[in-house]
Amino acid sequence: MADMFRRVVRASKFRHVFGQALKNDQCYDDIRVSRVTWDSSFCAVNPKFVAIIIEASGGGAFLVLPLLKTGRIDKAYPTVCGHTGPVLDIDWCPHNDHVIASGSEDCTVMVWQIPENGLVTPLAEPVVVLEGHSKRVGIVTWHPTARNVLMSAGCDNLIIIWNVGTGEAMIQLEDMHPDVIFSACWSRNGALICTACKDKNIRVIDPRKEKIVAEKDKAHDGARPMRAIFLADGNIFTTGFSRMSERQLALWNPKSMEEPISVHELDTSNGVLLPFYDADTSVVYLCGKGDSSIRYFEITDEAPFVHYLNTFSSKEPQRGMGYMPKRGLDVNKCEIARFYKLHERKCEPIIMTVPRKSDLFQDDLYPDTAGPDCAIEAEDWFDGKNGEPILISLKNGYVPGKNRDLKVVKKSNVLEGKPAKKAANTSPAESKASPHPSIQNEGKLEELLREVKSLRDLVTLQDRRIAKLEDQMSKVAI
Repeated sequence: MADMFRRVVRASKFRHVFGQALKNDQCYDDIRVSRVTWDSSFCAVNPKFVAIIIEASGGGAFLVLPLLKTGRIDKAYPTVCGHTGPVLDIDWCPHNDHVIASGSEDCTVMVWQIPENGLVTPLAEPVVVLEGHSKRVGIVTWHPTARNVLMSAGCDNLIIIWNVGTGEAMIQLEDMHPDVIFSACWSRNGALICTACKDKNIRVIDPRKEKIVAEKDKAHDGARPMRAIFLADGNIFTTGFSRMSERQLALWNPKSMEEPISVHELDTSNGVLLPFYDADTSVVYLCGKGDSSIRYFEITDEAPFVHYLNTFSSKEPQRGMGYMPKRGLDVNKCEIARFYKLHERKCEPIIMTVPRKSDLFQDDLYPDTAGPDCAIEAEDWFDGKNGEPILISLKNGYVPGKNRDLKVVKKSNVLEGKPAKKAANTSPAESKASPHPSIQNEGKLEELLREVKSLRDLVTLQDRRIAKLEDQMSKVAI
């Protein structure tokens, strides 16, 4: 690796990126991170919350913590706990910092609305349940520019693209993957997706035409899992293993996939390399599961195209990793990336900064970045329109706006010839329009009425007690 990357010392403003783990009091401690055997990142972050998949008896759960809720997390802290099997993947909606999707071993995808200041009671009722997979759902990922469009991939080798706003499975990509799908990623404007599969193939798919537009067999020869992500220029970056079980990374042009633009061997560790990509700076961060380091590379259009920058090393291995969107970073500290590293029992933020002498806004480090506004509505995207990310300046720091609640107006499934079960089930909370309340709702109503009555009785008792005490006080005063 050293020969490949260090033959020439390149001028790059990211050569001196400095990584630093935050002190213990700024970590999230005493968290039982999930032990499920699945190669997802187990952690999702946005400018308001950090979400972490945890061990849960009798079902699946994840924590959602406000970013400022650092320190020891009480064992009784409320969780998101509606799944009946372990949660395998979570993803925050890029257009609403209070909406998160989860995929689970129970074969469902659930979409949740997190209250403004985080959870105060356990959240078991999703806004919508999306049912259509016949095996566990290992990947959920939101469309980057269209509102309420969500992709899920299951171990049934099926990709479904949902309109979350109506609860419909709009597109099903069947018979494209003969084996387990290891990763699925949207292109920058969400017109295409790229996948990595257990059959060692990388596929570029036009989901609306339900057509494979490019494919590379044996992108990496090794049997261990691969990952594939789109870069901003449309090229594809992959991580995988060679026949000799060396970890590799490669760069591909989807228009000619016969040979990679470049391929590099890294080392012989066996942890799957999770790539995190910053489209604004063209830097890719590689976090190996079970590694104790984060390596970063700059991708340019000059050979060797993928340039090694540096490695952040620590002592403890990582169980998973969250990656903060650019709008959640502190521009005054020249922070260009922030990771949330999962240990066995805690989550540790790691900040990456570019040392600068000046206190002024460094516009070369912070070109305009994707903001929280969606470019198009779900219906427009399904009709064939595309929208580029709506960019915002970070010059004065990012100020979050008001997030609107996710509303689901359930429709019957639009897929012809598919059984009705493929349509989503909205939660009771969303079925208010139904003239016949469900048994579950009636039970809840009775429970609420009982609670109101007991509170009223309590208030009456306290009133009597206060009157009695006042009476005693007046006698003492005399």
